[in-house]
Amino acid sequence: MRHRYYLYLLVMGWLWLLPMIATAQQPVFDFNERCRLAYQEIIRLRFDEGRRLLQEEKRQFPTNRIPYFLDNYIDFFTLFFNEDPQVYKAFGKAWEKRLTQMDEGPSSSPFFLFTKAILHFQRAAVEVKFGNNWNAGWEFRRSFLQIRESQEKFPGFAPAILYRGALQVAAGTIPDGYRWLSSLLGIKGTLSQGMQQLRNFLASSDPYAVLYREEGQFYYCYLKFYIENDKEGVFRYLQQQQLDLRNNHLFAYLATNLSLNNQQSENAKKFLTERNMSAGYFQTPVWDLEMGFAKLNHLDTDAAPYFERFLSQFKGTFYVKEALQKLSWHYYLSGDQGKADALRRQILTRGRTDAEADKQALKEAQSGTWPDPLLLRARLLSDGGYYREALRLLHGKKLTDFALEKDRLEFAYRVARLYDAVDRKEEAIAFYRDAIRLGEKRKEYFAARAAIHLGNIYEERGEKATAIQWYRSCLAMKDHDFKNSLDQRAKAGIARCKGQ
Repeated sequence: MRHRYYLYLLVMGWLWLLPMIATAQQPVFDFNERCRLAYQEIIRLRFDEGRRLLQEEKRQFPTNRIPYFLDNYIDFFTLFFNEDPQVYKAFGKAWEKRLTQMDEGPSSSPFFLFTKAILHFQRAAVEVKFGNNWNAGWEFRRSFLQIRESQEKFPGFAPAILYRGALQVAAGTIPDGYRWLSSLLGIKGTLSQGMQQLRNFLASSDPYAVLYREEGQFYYCYLKFYIENDKEGVFRYLQQQQLDLRNNHLFAYLATNLSLNNQQSENAKKFLTERNMSAGYFQTPVWDLEMGFAKLNHLDTDAAPYFERFLSQFKGTFYVKEALQKLSWHYYLSGDQGKADALRRQILTRGRTDAEADKQALKEAQSGTWPDPLLLRARLLSDGGYYREALRLLHGKKLTDFALEKDRLEFAYRVARLYDAVDRKEEAIAFYRDAIRLGEKRKEYFAARAAIHLGNIYEERGEKATAIQWYRSCLAMKDHDFKNSLDQRAKAGIARCKGQ
C-alpha cells in the first residue's frame, strides 16, 4: 500500500508539473531589457554589439522569438545598404526560418502578426534592391494586410500604429507607373491619415512607442521631406528633437542623405566627418558615395577617390551607373577626356537601371554627347547649395547664347532653380514657364520638375487651385526622365492641397 501511495504522489506531482513544463517550452515574444538594448544597438547600426546581446538571449532563453526577429533587422540593413549577392543568397532561407519561428509564437500576443508583417516589409525592400519588383509587391501587400489586421486586433499596440501610418502614406502616393500593381494587390492608403498616425505615434509616451521612437523618427523624416515636401520642417525637427547624428549612424545617414537632396552639401560633409568612427559600427561603401556627391557638388578636386573607392568596394547594382556618371563628369570638367570616356563606357555594362538616376546616367552615356561644361558646373554648384557661385557663372548669359535646344531648356531650368533658391520668386516663375514651354514635349525631366516647383511656389502662397494645376501639368507630361518619382511628388502635392 505504501508503494502505491508513493507512486500516486509521484504521478500527481508530474501531472501538476506538466503544464508548467509545457508553458516553459512554449515559444514566447518577450521584448525584455536585453532585447531592447540589442534593438537599440542595431538601429544605431552597431551590429556587433547587437549580435552579442542576441546570442546571449538565445542561450539563456531559447524559446524567446524576439532575438530571431531582430536578426532580420541586421540582414535587412546589411542588404539594403551593401546589396551583397552572397548575403542575399543566404537571406532567403534564413528569412523563411524566421517566419516559421514567428508562427510558432502565441497568437494572443500583438507581436504575432506584427513581427511577420515587418519580416514581409523588410523582404519587400530587399527584393526591390535586387530587382525583383513583382516579389516585392506581394511582400509589401502581405505586410500591409498583416499590419492592418494587427492594429484591428490590438488597436493600442504602438509599433503597429507606426508601420500602418508609414505604409498608408507609401500606398497613397504610389506613382502611376506602378498603379497597376497597387490595384492588383489591393493596396490603398491616404497621405494625411498616415502622417497623422505617425505624429500620434511620435507624441505617445507608451513604452513601446518610446522603444520604437528612433525607427519611427527615421521614417517620419523621410516621409515629411519627400511626401509632405516640408524640407525646412524636417531640419527643424532634427534640431528640436536633438537626434544623435554622431553616435547613431542611421540618423547620420538620414541627415547626410536629406542634406544632399536639399542642396546642402556643406552640411552633408559635416555630418559625414563628425560621425563616430570607432570600431563596432556597420561598414558600408555608401559613406564614400555620399561624400563623393558632396565634394563634386562644390567642384572639389579631391572628389574622385570617394567615387573610386565606392565603385571598387560596393557589391551591389543600385547607383553604380550614377556613380560612374558623376566620376566621369569630374574628369570631364578636369580636362581628362580619356578617363571620362573610359568611365562612360563602363556605364554601358556595369550596374542596373532600377533607380531612375541610373536610367538617366545610361541614357546620357548612350547619347554620345557630353553636357555643356558651363551648364554642368552651374548644375553641380546648384545641387550643392552654392547658389551665388552658380549665378555668377551664368551671369550675362541668355537663352540665345546656347545653340542646342536641350541646352536652352536646361539653361532656363537652372536659372529658375537658382532664382527660386535665393527667393527671387517672380523671376523664377518666368524661367520655370520658359522651361515648360521649351521642354514639355521632350524627354528631359526639366519641364516636369519645373511644373513641380511652380506647384510648390503656389502651394506655399496658399494658392492651392493654381498649385494643383501645375502638379497636374507634371502628371500630363509623358515619357520623360524620372517620370515615376516626379509623378509621385505631383500626386503628393495634389493630395496635400486637397487635404487628403
